[in-house]
Amino acid sequence: MLIAFSVAPSGVGTAAAESADGSVHDAVAAAVSVVRASGLPHRTTSMFTEVEGEWDEVFDVVKRATDAVMPYGSRVSLVLKADIRPGRTGEIDGKIERLERAIDDAG
Repeated sequence: MLIAFSVAPSGVGTAAAESADGSVHDAVAAAVSVVRASGLPHRTTSMFTEVEGEWDEVFDVVKRATDAVMPYGSRVSLVLKADIRPGRTGEIDGKIERLERAIDDAG
């Protein structure tokens, strides 16, 4: 399965959650560190982090990443989208490769 998720704090937490410009990059860095340590295939963009794996391992990573953000706010917002396609692996790159081929074929 592939998941794309975004987690961010709001409110006042025990850690400094926002920089002067309102950025929550320290909290996001804590979440992304959890994802990277998981060993699962992943990709982080400016808006979401994608993770690929089995249901239990992927959702464990999301829970731990959310827990890592908790100290940065009094509450946490989690947005999650999942592509559940049993029997498929390598889709984190495979979907992009198929899209690029389709674009090349169309052009």
